[in-house]
Amino acid sequence: MSAGKDVYGDRSSDGPPQPFFRSRWVPVPGHVRELALDSGLPAGFRAAGVTCGIKPSGNPDLALLVCDAENPVSAARFTATAAPAAPVLLSKERCKLDALRAILANSGCANAATGKRGLEDAAKTQGATAAALGLDPSTVAVASTGGISDYLPVEPIIKGILAAHKQLRREGDADLQKAIQTTDAFEKRACLEVELPSGTVHLSAQCKGAGMISPRFATMFCFVQTDAALEPETADLLLGVCVKRSFDRASVDGQLSTNDTAILMCSGASGVSIVPESEDELRFGEALDALLRQLAIMMVADGEGAARIARVIVRGGDLDGAEAAARAVANSPLVKTALHSGDPNWGRIVQAVGGELGGRPGFDAPLAVDVTLEGIHVCSAGAAIAYDEDALARALQAKEVEYEITLPGDGAETEVFFSDLSHEYVTFNADYHT
Repeated sequence: MSAGKDVYGDRSSDGPPQPFFRSRWVPVPGHVRELALDSGLPAGFRAAGVTCGIKPSGNPDLALLVCDAENPVSAARFTATAAPAAPVLLSKERCKLDALRAILANSGCANAATGKRGLEDAAKTQGATAAALGLDPSTVAVASTGGISDYLPVEPIIKGILAAHKQLRREGDADLQKAIQTTDAFEKRACLEVELPSGTVHLSAQCKGAGMISPRFATMFCFVQTDAALEPETADLLLGVCVKRSFDRASVDGQLSTNDTAILMCSGASGVSIVPESEDELRFGEALDALLRQLAIMMVADGEGAARIARVIVRGGDLDGAEAAARAVANSPLVKTALHSGDPNWGRIVQAVGGELGGRPGFDAPLAVDVTLEGIHVCSAGAAIAYDEDALARALQAKEVEYEITLPGDGAETEVFFSDLSHEYVTFNADYHT
């Protein structure tokens, strides 16, 4: 594939729209229907995206999302790094994460590694948003993405907040999407209709992320809205489970970000209440799971310079070992470069797994590992076996490639989605800050 093409086709917005659910790894629940992207946000939400001058490019860089319900329910997840950015610290420590009314998000500056001043700057923008909207600051979450170590330009952002406030509208999700993107080559958002036994509800989401993405979350934002009514415990449970099956499974370069933020907001405006441990909860959870998994795969597909993506499934052994093996494969430069060229050099997979598991209890040498690529069994109990090399070479030219690894022992199973490693990735990241 040539530069300028993503895994799903042309990176530009020209041509007919593609369906949101387009990965073979995301089965679409029968009770979920895609809506046109211009359908707008679920009832009870408004959004805006403006340019306030953070980005030298002049592209939109400030987004505002508001829930108009008096008693909304929300849930949030953040990066697991020991070096979280100021907006992450502020949102985690000073916000009512189960009752958020608004999100202020900017791109072009991560406000990370900025110390006390960074926290003060984040608090100023949080306070300005609360004042503009007439809200308690503790109900306003803040999120930032962009270059690490840059200080937040507070005054331009405050002016941008006032401009965004005037432009809030239910159809503002497209503007929000543009304002949160950095190196993203295409937008990642969806509008869904979900049929539940108790009635119809809506789900929408806006997501960004293309680099500094690791299996323990990603340099990403994901803002999800629904007009369903959920209990705080239900919202937290469903978001947590679905994040573990989506963004926690995504890797572009194995680098854990400072700014990861995922927030679910529920207005309840549909009048449909999702009772815990009900069929409604099950079906809503299935819809949210499919939504977030597809968004996570789209982030991997948009990995800076990516031309091909893969899913590695590891079975057997204990969960820690299986997880370590999957991440070793997903983050191996040798495996990722082979994926880029469609090279059937499966020995690199064995090397990555063996190197990671060496010395671990239960994984004695020589490791009796099995490897299957795109359904073609190439390695049994650690040794090469006969297979159709031409068929394998053809199969590995697919846009989505699947690796299956079986370790000694029973019980564990895990997966990681990852992108290839290309010349373009080096160019993207060598030039990003300069």
